[in-house]
Order: sequence, then C-alpha cells, then structure tokens
Amino acid sequence: MTDDVFVGGVGEAYSEKQYLALKYGNRHGLVAGATGTGKTVTLQILAEGFSAAGVPVFLSDVKGDLSGLARAGAETGDLHVPFMERNAKIGFDDFTYAGFPAVFWDLFGAKGHPVRTTVAEMGPLLLARLLELTEAQEGILNIAFRLSDEQGLPLLDLKDLQALLVWVGQNAKELSLRYGNVSTASVGAIQRRLLVLENQGGARFFGEPALALSDLMACAPDGRGHVNILAADALMGAPRLYATFLLWLLSELFEELPEVGDPDKPKLVFFFDEAHLLFDDAPKALVDKVEQVARLIRSKGVGVYFVTQNPDDIPEDILGQLGNRVQHALRAFTARDRKALKQAAETYRENPAFDTETAIREVGTGEAVTSFLQKKGVPGIVQRTLVRPPSSQLGPITDAERTEVMDASPLKGKYDTPVDRESAHEMLQARAAAAARAAEAAEEPDAAEDAVDAEIRDYNRARRYDPTPRAEPRKSSTAKSRSTRYSAPDSIGEALGQAVLKELSGTTGKRLVRGILGSLFKAR
Repeated sequence: MTDDVFVGGVGEAYSEKQYLALKYGNRHGLVAGATGTGKTVTLQILAEGFSAAGVPVFLSDVKGDLSGLARAGAETGDLHVPFMERNAKIGFDDFTYAGFPAVFWDLFGAKGHPVRTTVAEMGPLLLARLLELTEAQEGILNIAFRLSDEQGLPLLDLKDLQALLVWVGQNAKELSLRYGNVSTASVGAIQRRLLVLENQGGARFFGEPALALSDLMACAPDGRGHVNILAADALMGAPRLYATFLLWLLSELFEELPEVGDPDKPKLVFFFDEAHLLFDDAPKALVDKVEQVARLIRSKGVGVYFVTQNPDDIPEDILGQLGNRVQHALRAFTARDRKALKQAAETYRENPAFDTETAIREVGTGEAVTSFLQKKGVPGIVQRTLVRPPSSQLGPITDAERTEVMDASPLKGKYDTPVDRESAHEMLQARAAAAARAAEAAEEPDAAEDAVDAEIRDYNRARRYDPTPRAEPRKSSTAKSRSTRYSAPDSIGEALGQAVLKELSGTTGKRLVRGILGSLFKAR
C-alpha cells in the first residue's frame, strides 16, 4: 500500500514522477478531453491506483472497455513493446501486469449483478427528473409520496406507484381540498411516463433486494479495493435513467455515510463517465442538488471524478469543487471550442516552462495536462504528463471471462433473485376487496327491507295476490237469458238488431211502441 497514486512522468523528457496524493483523493477531480485522446486509459490507471491502495472504486463502463480491469495485461499484447518503452521513459521500474478484484453490475441484470433500489429511496425529485415531468405533475407525485408516508403504503416498485396514483385519481376531489388541485389528466400523464419507463426496462431497477452501499465499499482479502464496474453500454440508450441512477447513488452515499473529515485516503472513489448527461436540460433544482452533494460529500470520505469531453460541460459552481484535474487534448475547430479551450487553460496554476493553452491543444494521445492538489490542498503547478500504461488488460474481456468473474464474485446469489413483499399495490388491492365485501354485506339487508316495503305498499293498495281459487257464482235464469239475449253478435246486422231490441225493451222504447200502436188503432 502506498500514500499516492502514480499517474505518469513530467518535466524534462518526462523523467519526474507525477502523483495524486491519496489524502486529497476525496477533493474530487476532472478527466476531460476530446474523443480518442486517452480519457478511458486515464480512468483505468486511476482506478488501478486507488484499488491498489485499498480504496474501493465505482465506475461506469460506457464502451465496455473497462471490463479489462478484471484481467491482467499480457506480454503477448500488441502494445507490450510501446508500454515498456514508456515505462522506461517515465521511470516506472516496478511495473507488472495484474488484474484487479472487479465486481460487475448491471441495471438490467444481463452483464452483472442486478442493481435495484426502491421507489421510496429514489424520491420524488429524482423520479420527476427521470420521467421528465412538468411542475404540476411533479406536485402530484409529491402528494403521492406524502400519502404513502401518512397511510403506511410502502413504495417499492413501479406497480406500487402506479396503484397509488390510481387511488389518487379516484379520490382527486377529496385530495384537492387538502393538497391543492389534483388533476386526473396530470395523473394520467404520469402513468403514461411510467409505462414508457417500464417498457424501456426501468421496472427492473425498482424493487428488492435493494443495493446495499456496504457492498460497493468492500475490499478483497488481499486488501485491495473492489473495482465496481457498471455495465452502461446498453444503459446509454436511456440517458436519463443512467444519470438519475448515478445521482441517486451519490445522494444515498451522502445521506448514509458518517462525517470523517479529511481521512488519509478516501472511503470510496466514484467516477462519473459521460458526465454531461447529468446536466443536459437539467432543471436548476437538480443542478443545485448535484452541487450540494459534490460540496458536502467530500467530508464523508467520498471522491467524485467527472469524466467528460469538455470542462464546459460541467456547471461552473461544480467545476470549482474539482481539485484534481487531468486535461487531455481539446480540439479548437470552432469559435466556441477556442473559447472553451481558453477557459480551460485559465483554470490551471501557470507553469513558466510552457503555455498552458498551447499545451492543451498540442498534447498527443496518452499525454495530458495535469494538476493535483499538494500540501494544504493548494493546486499544483500545471504539468505536461505522459500517462503511465495500465497493468490490467487494455480493452474488453470476453463473455466467458465475464461469466467466470461473476461466478467467483462474493455477491453471487445475493441480488440475482427479486423479492416481491407486501407493499402499496397489495395493500390497496386488499382495501378494495374489503370495501367490495362490505358493500355486498350492506346490500343484503337492504334487499329484505325493500321486499317488506313492497308488500306493505301492495297491501295498502289492495293488490295482494291470493293464490286460492274462488268458486264461480251461480247464474240465474234471468242472467242466463240476458247472457243469451245479449251475447256477442256474429255480424253487423245482428249487432244492429240487438241494439234496437234493447232500446225498445226500455221505458222510453215501450212508450214509443204504445204511441205508435195507439195511433194505428185510432185511425182504424
């Protein structure tokens, strides 16, 4: 174990050694440079140096190249001869090829141990960024998290949040009186964003068993720190998920780790590759959160190193927190590039031996302009540095080698099987089922009461039904004759005759008949 991380050679003919002091390793850092200038190799040799000093490392493998940290380089490699020549030039006499204790992780569980966290641990701020929510939608998400705490509904995975949002939409009117306007349209918009996230594989990121930070901060039996490698090649297709996960991890480290001040060496070093993804189109609240974490997590013994193409990708307030810097070549093809180059040069402590701006433009592949903190945290004079070769394999390992490393991992089996315990989804389902049963039980006595009420109404209206058959009344002869006399006619003539006969049989008819007959007899 050493007190420094050897970076490369500086000075005349690169014969002087350049170190990064471990006691200032938690003061954060920056690795910048255009594509193809050697940023990945610099990240690799820094990870090797921290691991060899007993410091665990977490880094994201965007291109798949950093998986080679798990295997030792070989003398049969194409770059063996150039490596030996460089080692001789910078005085790296004790160079040896070696692999490092790597642990592979993957949010999708394909190329490493699954990485999971719960929705509650993610929190509404980071989740709103991940889903790209509006201010109104973020407000509803905050209401959902508040209800989760107040009503004891754990939010573990996406279906828990989806079920709770359904409940919020169903009770929007009541909730609006307490929390402000709850729009069902906004609830539906959040649900659609969650569906997109689920279709992109983000659902596997939320759940249990959740990642234990202690597993990222472990050391191998030989004392070297674990190199935790996040497979991020597929994750780059979901840049917001990638950036949000890494920011969540930083926030969790900040909240859980105790204050340690300035330790002799960091407790963990965190490399944030493609750092511009964190800040692209990020709301001010999120940038403020990153700045807060970067400013305060140093006292927790955690060093954060941003890896990006241009220092201009990092907000100025955060850039000012990065004390250890490795600047590879910048290409000034446009006016913006020249301005960024000038600004990058102005951030270094000048070296009278060369012009910093010219050096940043001219350094070749494998070279860099560097500045590391010295005594009392003072920035060192800028140097042109020839970066040392890596001891581990340069380039990716095969799938078979990756499987071999994972089978030998101390965490094998701990995170591989998801756990789905009772949470908000199941609890809300149980509430709905209980409410349905109560409603059915309440309907049964209501049905009996309705039947009694109907019977009373029928009785009062004299419409009760009596199924006992009644005897037919006997018909008198008069009734029979009348029935026969006035039976239904079979034709129009019969109907007319019956009508006349009926009329004549009446009182008026009899008088009429007497009058007619009397007139006839008198005339006779």
